[in-house]
Amino acid sequence: MNAMEVGLPATVPAEGLPARVRVHEVGARDGLQNEKAVVPAQVKAEFIRRLAGTGLTTIEATSFVHPKWVPQLADAEELFPAVADLPVDLPVLVPNERGLERALALGARRVAVFASATESFAKANLNRTVDESLAMFEPVVARAKDAGGLHVRGYLSMCFGDPWEGDVPVGQVVRVCRALLDMGCDELSLGDTIGVATPGHVSALLTALDGAGVPVERLGVHFHDTYGQALSNTLTALRHGVRTVDASAGGLGGCPFAKSATGNLATEDLVWMLRGLGIDTGIDLGRLVATSVWMAAHLGRPSPSRTVRALSHQES
Repeated sequence: MNAMEVGLPATVPAEGLPARVRVHEVGARDGLQNEKAVVPAQVKAEFIRRLAGTGLTTIEATSFVHPKWVPQLADAEELFPAVADLPVDLPVLVPNERGLERALALGARRVAVFASATESFAKANLNRTVDESLAMFEPVVARAKDAGGLHVRGYLSMCFGDPWEGDVPVGQVVRVCRALLDMGCDELSLGDTIGVATPGHVSALLTALDGAGVPVERLGVHFHDTYGQALSNTLTALRHGVRTVDASAGGLGGCPFAKSATGNLATEDLVWMLRGLGIDTGIDLGRLVATSVWMAAHLGRPSPSRTVRALSHQES
């Protein structure tokens, strides 16, 4: 499907919102890591190239995790060089020092570590306690900074709810956020891994982080749409000053270590809302929809994004 002319919402700005939002596109990594079938590296590379052609400036490319744990991303050494020439930021996930070594060998300039706010998920995902996982990340972050000052993002999962523990206390999340910043992370992504957050909870966490001295400029949000709350939660975060939002083209993704986690916020749904609010993203929605339709064809199913379906007339 070629890039298309699309209908766009009326632009009606609202007070108290940023003029521009940076969309941190996670479809090629977080989206595809949850697929049952392995997508060929050539298809992934073309996906990333098409995403770059939409105006996205940050596209998370892959993860240097051991293939045993995420076989869908076992091709990182093949994929990253195939897209490294693109004029966009290409962050990669590095779970440990070995993963960082692999990323550095290929010239990665932006890396991310993946922490948990809860003990249960830290055990399931990393086989460590929260504090043990933080201790594992500390030398990774330090080495990334020593290796030419790489940009380091800290993902924090289970910020609002955990499938084993239930509601997650706000103070518990604040403690781990503060620890990640103190060890040198440049940016934090607050993850609603199982999609249970609601706007009041988002507001409470962001207010508490502000009270703990965590600058809102260093925060991004990562919402899943399990209960249809991702856009309302995003709007709440924007009203608190957040200017970075994670999203996945076509709504791809979940979490292989939390089976109740469903799809990420679809980038197209996010861009539609932001366009209507007069918030600049620099993204061509028509090209983005076409890219997600193209990838959906490779995956053999329609995109779950409502905006993709509405603008491309995909059938459920």
